[in-house]
Amino acid sequence: MNLREIARQTLGSMRAHKMRSFLTMFGIIWGITSVVLLVGLGRGFNRDQKRRLRTIGVDLVIVWGGRTSTDAGGYAAGRPIRLHVDDARAIQRECYLIKTVSPEMIRPVAEVSAFNAANRPVRGVWPEYQGFRSLTAAEGRLMTTEDEAQGRRVVVLGDEARQQLFRGKPAVGATLVMAGYPYQVIGVLDRKKQNGSYGSGPDNTQLFVPYSAMARDYPPPSTPERPWIDRGYINNLVFEVADPEQHEEAIAQVYRTLGRIHHFDPQDKYALFTWDTMYGAKLSERIFAVMTMFFGAVALMTLSLGGIGVMNIMLVSVTERTREIGVRKALGATAADIQRQFFAESAALTTLSGAIGLALGLGVCGALQRAALPDFIPAPVIVPGAILASIATLSLITITAGMYPARRAASLSPIECLRYE
Repeated sequence: MNLREIARQTLGSMRAHKMRSFLTMFGIIWGITSVVLLVGLGRGFNRDQKRRLRTIGVDLVIVWGGRTSTDAGGYAAGRPIRLHVDDARAIQRECYLIKTVSPEMIRPVAEVSAFNAANRPVRGVWPEYQGFRSLTAAEGRLMTTEDEAQGRRVVVLGDEARQQLFRGKPAVGATLVMAGYPYQVIGVLDRKKQNGSYGSGPDNTQLFVPYSAMARDYPPPSTPERPWIDRGYINNLVFEVADPEQHEEAIAQVYRTLGRIHHFDPQDKYALFTWDTMYGAKLSERIFAVMTMFFGAVALMTLSLGGIGVMNIMLVSVTERTREIGVRKALGATAADIQRQFFAESAALTTLSGAIGLALGLGVCGALQRAALPDFIPAPVIVPGAILASIATLSLITITAGMYPARRAASLSPIECLRYE
């Protein structure tokens, strides 16, 4: 029996049982689509989480003062550690694993423009802070080293701060009175999509000024309840490590430097509170990798169940066509001819189903990538590995689901087939 005859009989059998063929194919189609789509969604969530973490900063560590838990340097445990701007300078000088560092002082300050007033948080920082915190200017410019060195009264607005203080009006070049001092607006930040922050809130809501200007014009006030606040006090330190692979050693280096200055044991993890965004990023990546593997395993199981459906239908077909098999064998068809015929029908079902499912999965992924999805739903990513796994599983299903029914049909005796009712 040649290939043309096999193909003709295969298509004839599929046309004779349209509904059954469609339902059988649907399991394979849905399985292939699920593999491509679920793995793509898992990878999309992972990529989106990485992108959102980078909006907080690049290779970033934030450090706050803590409270000692052990005795050290002649001081008892339980002593609070207060950070100072000189700590940032010491890290800059001594910690070679730190690429850049900035002090950060945060205060809510009354702001008055020619159009509106607000009481938003202001952050006093060094200019390097803008780079590793991923701050980019949509209008105007960012702060420079000259602004910091000269203590210029300049301010960069977050997107929401600009909307409140200068809604519909030009902001760059305008004067903004902050705590009674006139500051010139030099820039407005690009709007950020942040799913995390620290301190006083997302960057869109903040105002940023040179640290030197803030420390001079409106440092945090010293009160009887907080006599330890003096000129040079900062809320926290922010630094970027030189090599993300050495971020743990970089943090240990900072502990050693600040431990010497503030007289605490560098092994005392409670003396400082740190947020290591690189550790969080690695943990998040592992979580999403496991989630993607789970999605892929579920989808491949669905595809395998579709293959079981194909095998079941082909066994039913063998039973239904027992007399046909007997007649064909009586007329000279060999066992190999019968085996090829039933294997071809099974392969046609799985191959056609797989092609449709793959096209549907890629089409849905492409459509979602172009669609305007809600912010909390990432676009799926087309993963070549998922496609290859689908094709490999489909090939295995084609051989397994087709060969057993085909061999069973080929092994039937012509006499028994002709006597079958």
